[in-house]
Amino acid sequence: MSTTYVVVTVLAAVMAGFSAVAGWVPFPFVAQALERYGVPRSWWPWLSAAKAAGAAGLLIGLFVPVIGVMAGIGLLLYFLLAVVTVVRARAYTHIPFPLVYAAPVAAALALM
Repeated sequence: MSTTYVVVTVLAAVMAGFSAVAGWVPFPFVAQALERYGVPRSWWPWLSAAKAAGAAGLLIGLFVPVIGVMAGIGLLLYFLLAVVTVVRARAYTHIPFPLVYAAPVAAALALM
């Protein structure tokens, strides 16, 4: 296990964890965006729970690699579907935001 892999994986987990907390609180910029995208408010806690589970899975994956792979794939799919949601809402200037969260997850998967 390389230092680069550990650093990138922890970064991806921290970013996904922050995103989960931002959805649970919810931070104003997140709430406004989710409302603009048409995501029902009742889904917000579940979406945040999925991100938190993915973040935890990435960290567990440092010790149990198969869990990390599954968590990484799940988070990557989550953030790619977030891009689809943004595009469907025609908020094209917001497309980079989920991709910023997906990038370290993809890098962690590539480094495994």
